[in-house]
Amino acid sequence: MTEPDQAVIARLSSDFAAMAAYLARASVDLRQLERIVAERPVAPAQPVAPTYWQPPAYTPAAPQPPAPVPPTPKPPRSDGWIGKALAVAGVAVTLVGVALLLVLAAQAGILRPELRVFAGAALAAGLVGVAWRLVDRPGGRIGAIALAATGIAAAYIDVIALTTIYHWVSAPVGLTIAAVVAVAGLMLSRRWNSEHLALLVLVPLIGLGPVVADGITVVLVGFMLALGAASVPVQLGKDWNGLHAARTAVTTLPLLLALILTSFNSEHAPLLAVAGSVAAALAIGSAVVLLPHTKHPATMAWVSAAGTAPVLAASLAVDTAVAALMAAGLSAALLGIVLVGDRLTGGATSVRSIWAALAAVSALVAVIVAFDGPVAGPVLLAMAVVVAVGGRRNRVARWCAIGFGVAGGLFYLAYAPPSFLIEATELSAPIAASTLIASLLLVAWAVAIAWSWPADWSWASAAVVALYATTTFTVTAGVLLGGEEQGFLAGHVAATLCWIMLAAAVLRYAAKVSRAERSLPIGGGMALVAAAVAKLFLFDLGTLDGIFRVVVFIAVGLVLLGMGTGYARLLAQQDSREGQA
Repeated sequence: MTEPDQAVIARLSSDFAAMAAYLARASVDLRQLERIVAERPVAPAQPVAPTYWQPPAYTPAAPQPPAPVPPTPKPPRSDGWIGKALAVAGVAVTLVGVALLLVLAAQAGILRPELRVFAGAALAAGLVGVAWRLVDRPGGRIGAIALAATGIAAAYIDVIALTTIYHWVSAPVGLTIAAVVAVAGLMLSRRWNSEHLALLVLVPLIGLGPVVADGITVVLVGFMLALGAASVPVQLGKDWNGLHAARTAVTTLPLLLALILTSFNSEHAPLLAVAGSVAAALAIGSAVVLLPHTKHPATMAWVSAAGTAPVLAASLAVDTAVAALMAAGLSAALLGIVLVGDRLTGGATSVRSIWAALAAVSALVAVIVAFDGPVAGPVLLAMAVVVAVGGRRNRVARWCAIGFGVAGGLFYLAYAPPSFLIEATELSAPIAASTLIASLLLVAWAVAIAWSWPADWSWASAAVVALYATTTFTVTAGVLLGGEEQGFLAGHVAATLCWIMLAAAVLRYAAKVSRAERSLPIGGGMALVAAAVAKLFLFDLGTLDGIFRVVVFIAVGLVLLGMGTGYARLLAQQDSREGQA
């Protein structure tokens, strides 16, 4: 027997041994199953029709469609909003009743003042006590929050009545009591983890406070500021943007109403300035503290920006110098926060962008309030140049630079309108100096914007602005130095020469760049040539006379000849260098 035959026999032997082992194991399992079945109770047998085995018919396998996914059942609509709506309505109606008790009852002489105040305090305490017992019961949370909010708000109104209606306590004492009540109510909202309770404590006072205090008064504004400050610690660690919005409304709306309605007389102007600054500091400072705990930083930043409105509108009631200093201080503070960066803004880029824009608006307000047009124009244009150069890599800074430049340009057009370029007008020395400075700054701003925001539209816009500013500069300088007649004509000659020289400079630059980068400067240079020639024939030919017309035509013609011959030579040299490279 050969070796391959022995190997096959050995493999068969091992296979049969494995099969025997499997059969022995199956025999053991069958005996165990028989024993288990024998121990079970026997059920009555059902007659079974005899079946005969048939070979299965062959059918091609067809792909089975996927089992249909049953639609997700919609959760049943909750009717909890009904209880909340009724609770809010109950808060409003009850507080109106408390206000009527303290105000109308006093006017009609119903009950003694002590009884009115005691009744209000007893009602407030009773409502909070009932809420405390109800909150832990099943389904009692909504009602407990509404009762507690009503009781705390009633206590606020009682304190305001003590201070402003009956004058039993001074304003500082009344504000201290109100602050204690506020802290108690807001701490209760934190204990119950209920933003709704905090909102129901704060929001009703926006309307009811002025009613009880008989208008917007200094005491009411101070009370609202104290209440807003007391609500900040309650929000620590909580993502309660609604409470932040309510706090901002409570501290901002009374001040804005005072500014619009001029409720404060001149002797209260310093208090108004202080109150506006405190409101802005509270809006921004509380946001800085709370930003690390919110998932919606942009919303909080916008709400805080709205809280600075009293500072931006302070010029309605206070001196312009004070209002300008307030706006400038706000701008400086916001700019400092933005420059510090993530440590104060919670790492949110949106917050830095919003507050950077707000800093720019504050600076704009400060300049407009502090200076008249001939001074405000150059100042704003200088700010625009600085921001455009310093923030050329930041999108928000570029838009702020555009805003400053547009505002400064509007002032510039107000005291140096285009009509000055058509008809000779003698300007006073301050206006002429402002026009000359603003013209140079306008050219610098246009170039800086086009440089920081490179695009076809930016360079085209910069060219238009630069041409207008250059013409205004030359004409103003000509009238200032040579008078209305000769100086005006000389200024336009200089303007046309500046236009054509600028075109020559752009085309010279186009000849020195590569062929791939040449189309934009060539187009710009030829557009400037067309503009200069158009001005030469449409305006200079009919306006200038005598030697001025001769000079401008000869000078422009010589420049065009030089450009024609020199550009071709420079272009050939540049192409030759590119070919060698």
